[in-house]
Amino acid sequence: MVTQEMKRELAEKFGENPNDTGKSEVQIAILTTRINDLKDHFQEHKRDHASRRGLMKMVGKRRKLLNYLMKKDIERYRAIIKELNIRK
Repeated sequence: MVTQEMKRELAEKFGENPNDTGKSEVQIAILTTRINDLKDHFQEHKRDHASRRGLMKMVGKRRKLLNYLMKKDIERYRAIIKELNIRK
């Protein structure tokens, strides 16, 4: 679960200030954190298909944000991919 404090830290790291949660990099980082948390959940609960659907929606949203960032600024895209270890 991503807490407000974790969101603030991610916004501080990837954004311009601690309240900058609208920037693409910050949104991608928050989604990546949530996706990684759900991976652990599915190790224990293999038949939780409702949560799996939510996971797939988050992965799709992150992919759309990454595609947007790739078109907008390829250097920022490469930096966020490298920083978060997202394979592409």
